[in-house]
Amino acid sequence: MNRCVQDPAEFVCHAFQPVLKLVEPCAQEVIPSHKDPKSKRSERFFEGLLSSDKIGYERALALQKLGRDPDAVFVELKYHLAWNVIHRKPVFVRPANMFSFINEIFSKCNELAGGFIRLLWLAPDHLHLYVESDGEYSIETIAQRMKELSASAILREFPDLKANLDAKNELWDKAYFVETIG
Repeated sequence: MNRCVQDPAEFVCHAFQPVLKLVEPCAQEVIPSHKDPKSKRSERFFEGLLSSDKIGYERALALQKLGRDPDAVFVELKYHLAWNVIHRKPVFVRPANMFSFINEIFSKCNELAGGFIRLLWLAPDHLHLYVESDGEYSIETIAQRMKELSASAILREFPDLKANLDAKNELWDKAYFVETIG
């Protein structure tokens, strides 16, 4: 379960009363005008959405739940991660033969994410992962740690891959792609 970083006794929120009440009334509904550029319309739409009664209610409810019973609040984050082999070199020339081993390597990282990790796609020069996390660690920490653990295990199991890599024997590129899903 995700825990609040600071002590709940130190947390003071003056915006919400003990009884569920909205802090501000809803801003006037934004009606898009055909004269405005599309970006201005969407910007005003999201401003209106974020200041809506529904969002205000959800924020107030979440803060009250956190104050009453922190164990009742949980976070489940779902990510699609992808990263490349360094210099996009096609080192996984027979991905079907390596898929089960590499999937097992990432499955062993489940505790790191506080959820579970599955290999979705293994291409010759990159991979795609599905990650569910409890929010304990940032996606940056999870991705970098998974890269470290998987690279050492993969290079240990398939030492012939080192011939396709640079002098440092680094398997993964430093960059990665991430998007939230679900």
